[in-house]
Amino acid sequence: MKAAAKHLGTATQDVMRSWEVLVKKEVPASRKTNTLALYDHLPDILNDISEIFTRIDNWEDLTKNERYLKILENSIYHGRHSASTQQYTVEQIIHEYIIFHRVLADELITAQLYDKDIASALKHIIETAMLKSVGSFSQALQEMQEKLIGTLAHDIRNPLAAAQLSLEMMSADADTVWLEKMKETTTRSVKKALELIEGLMDAITIKAGEGITLNFEEVNIAESISYTYKEATEIYTQKIELILHDGEYNGIFDQTAVRRLLENLLTNAIKYGDGKRPVTITLSDEQEAVTLSVYNSGNPISIDKQERIFDFLAKEEKDAPSYKSWGMGLALVKMVAEAHNGSMELQSSEETGTIFKATLQKNSNKVGKIRARLRENVLKNQK
Repeated sequence: MKAAAKHLGTATQDVMRSWEVLVKKEVPASRKTNTLALYDHLPDILNDISEIFTRIDNWEDLTKNERYLKILENSIYHGRHSASTQQYTVEQIIHEYIIFHRVLADELITAQLYDKDIASALKHIIETAMLKSVGSFSQALQEMQEKLIGTLAHDIRNPLAAAQLSLEMMSADADTVWLEKMKETTTRSVKKALELIEGLMDAITIKAGEGITLNFEEVNIAESISYTYKEATEIYTQKIELILHDGEYNGIFDQTAVRRLLENLLTNAIKYGDGKRPVTITLSDEQEAVTLSVYNSGNPISIDKQERIFDFLAKEEKDAPSYKSWGMGLALVKMVAEAHNGSMELQSSEETGTIFKATLQKNSNKVGKIRARLRENVLKNQK
């Protein structure tokens, strides 16, 4: 086995190149992935296999080897990573591992280093790695679906609550002008709830590497922000201010998604702020983009939570329930910002309070519907 280990150590690049050629030929989803992302942790797995062959004399002893356990850990990560890459399926993940096994075996056969023990060890390692990878892939997709559904269902509450409040006020007040205003509010809130339910149906059919469907159209996004601000002042007792700087706010946006972005930020600002100062919404024109920020005073978000607060599949800490609440809506917020080819920033400290800022490009999308992808970096540190 030591001779096989030494050979694999020197042939790593050749093995990976051969594997890449075959994978891109036989696995359709891999063609949408660059080489660095495609390789992912497979070179590490190959190095660990080589190290295992150096250390063991009998393949049956490998399950106790720390390198073997590392392979399983990398395989779990590989499965979660594939869930963030467009169009991957369980079948295609299995196919990748089959090709990996085939390339390794062919390399060792060509070098006349393939024997019964090597064959048994490779078979056991690759099959177990495949099992772990497929399991984590399926779990990641389930988590994506559950979190999207949970976030959307939570968002539906606000417009329905506003509609219910309006109906109650209509019953208590017979003033014609007031009734017309409440009727308008109720109609608007129910329409918004229906739009969110459509998003909920999209979430139920989520595929690997995909998030929510966005509908881009040419709009004045300042009008949508003002609309959401007005609605929020009617729902919340917390004082909310809107700072709308002069500028040009026409562009191609999904205004429903941007409103949901703002609503999520407002909900968190009111929930976690101390209420001593108003929650402030600021909209600014940055020529090719717009920036939308929400400020609240109160306890800051700790640095360690800031680093992972937007992660979609982050594993919540059991002793930090508030982080779990932050994470679901903010994953969607980040997804919306990135679908507009923008970004999310967070600044939070004892002195300045907490500011979430979304940058949205005005004209980077075409009019029409797209699926907002879950970026690969949302799965970082998910080992």
